[in-house]
Amino acid sequence: MDALPTAAARFRHLHQHGLLRLANAWDAGTARLIESVGAPAVATTSAGLAWSQGYPDGDQLPISVFSEAVAGIARVVRVPLTIDIEGGYSDDPAAVAHTVLQLVRAGVAGINLEDGAGDPALLATKIRHVREACLAHGVDVFINARTDVFLRSLVADHARIGEVLARAARYREAGADGLFVPALVDADGIRRLATEAGMPLNVMLRPQLQALDTLQAWGVRRISTGSALAESMYGQLRGQVDTFLHADRTALPDPQAMGYGAINALFA
Repeated sequence: MDALPTAAARFRHLHQHGLLRLANAWDAGTARLIESVGAPAVATTSAGLAWSQGYPDGDQLPISVFSEAVAGIARVVRVPLTIDIEGGYSDDPAAVAHTVLQLVRAGVAGINLEDGAGDPALLATKIRHVREACLAHGVDVFINARTDVFLRSLVADHARIGEVLARAARYREAGADGLFVPALVDADGIRRLATEAGMPLNVMLRPQLQALDTLQAWGVRRISTGSALAESMYGQLRGQVDTFLHADRTALPDPQAMGYGAINALFA
């Protein structure tokens, strides 16, 4: 047996105690940088990865481009790597399972797989196919089932927690390991889902969720930055480029920059 199942087991263990903080990378360079700061695992942001390849977010990234980008990330990091694969880039559960197998063979320990605005039965079927395919091929992967009930306001406010719990039960039965609920920010909802979902709860960083010790006390086991870091980078870069191109004076080179030598050393 090769080392890939060990990576998934290590990643699964990170959800058992405390709060796993995942800073989302978007390419090999940012993944290696995040790892170098001491991250116990590296995650990707689907939006940031798509943007880095010149595509919009939202299942628009060609699978060949996606796979090549993931292989580049897996090549440079040694900690467990989890990849956001949106809806699996296909409505065919068998095709999604094939994609995940290829990712696991490339060194991926976990995936995010989402229901979006679609039928939760479809995501459950995808999860089941992924789990069965991994078992059949003797490999392992942590499946983080993302539900967009809150993010897309799929049901009335008063019904959202109940809807998420119903979907969580379906996804857990299909073989999911974790539950990801982006846009969930209220304390009562977080506590209830952390207690009743039957899987480690993952939330997305929002201004209301910056007290990480409080989140841990509420039972949250994983928090992701999502596209926030990529958005911050694009905003800062745009500001610097705009000043350089249009102002009378420029602040470049940036005295706060990391520096050529330090960056180059990450990949030595």
